[in-house]
Amino acid sequence: MIPQVLHTIEDGVATVVLHHPAKRNAMTAQMWLALPPLLATLAADPQVRVLVLTGSGGTFCAGADISLLRGTDSDPAQVAEEQPAPAAGEQAGPRRLAMAAEEALADFPRPTLAAVRGHCVGGGCQLAVACDLRFADENALFGVSPAKLGVVYPPSATRRLVELVGPATAKYLLFSGELIDVGRALRTGLVDEVLPHGGLDARVAEFSRILMSRSQLTQTATKEFIAGRTDRADHFAAEARRSGETAEGAAAFLERRTPQFRWPEQR
Repeated sequence: MIPQVLHTIEDGVATVVLHHPAKRNAMTAQMWLALPPLLATLAADPQVRVLVLTGSGGTFCAGADISLLRGTDSDPAQVAEEQPAPAAGEQAGPRRLAMAAEEALADFPRPTLAAVRGHCVGGGCQLAVACDLRFADENALFGVSPAKLGVVYPPSATRRLVELVGPATAKYLLFSGELIDVGRALRTGLVDEVLPHGGLDARVAEFSRILMSRSQLTQTATKEFIAGRTDRADHFAAEARRSGETAEGAAAFLERRTPQFRWPEQR
């Protein structure tokens, strides 16, 4: 099967699968290009409440397909033609493709969760870090490898990594390109939960159900505020009152029941 990005939607959860098993799900130019429009389509679907990003088989993503760096990715002329023109001062090529995919994932309006098995390296780690949360199998390995390839890691990806793990761990990963195991990833904040082998899918499904039972309004506002977009704070507070979210949450707490928050299309 050709390298591609697959997806399914089931019970409010959109699962996006990086599929390039011949190269441990390394990202080709076409795969990078496919992510932003797919994410835009899923964001526009009101039935999608949670997005899970994962890789096919026993690995998450080994990074960018190295043939991209050599300029030998399949049909490079077609890839170049499909790319939008770079903005002033913006670097063209594979780095720009990865940055566009990363930003589209970071800007997804609902909770995103990376489900990581095996290697999560380079561009794959970049995508995992762009998710809101990362759950990992106990066999997962993480690394950021530009120093091994003579590649300059993008400023946006560097900043996001530093915000997640702190400057010292970010420097360790970026300076050395060394892989770290899930124990260190958990201690440094790169991973939120580590699951025993075979338990990742069940826990991701369970946590997705938890997220879907919570207020989507709260989740959306939280993502906006953490991203530094606070101009709509008054709007979100007013919407919580108008929609009855706050009243329902308080009533459910007092009545010791699960709150029945309404999805936007149900209001």
